[in-house]
Amino acid sequence: MKTIVLDAPAFAFIVATRAVLAGGIGLLLSGRVPEERRRAIGGALVAIGAVATIPAAMSVFRGIRRSRRRALADGIEIDERLIGATRFPRKGDDNWS
Repeated sequence: MKTIVLDAPAFAFIVATRAVLAGGIGLLLSGRVPEERRRAIGGALVAIGAVATIPAAMSVFRGIRRSRRRALADGIEIDERLIGATRFPRKGDDNWS
């Protein structure tokens, strides 16, 4: 599983982009709104959603790189199997004060 680090505004932008695109497609496929108005509004929403997809994808790729950099900066590999495991004392641990 990949980890992606996104701040709240970037996440909200990605969700809004997907919602606008889906709303436009839904309008184009529906039959409840008059055809001329439906095509104009639906086409505009699809166009906005498609154009806004480029910066949204760039922020996702930046988030992937950011998470990789964070893991490399820590210099520690995380083994998911060991999360929550108890570390038993080793010889010499009691000498630390």
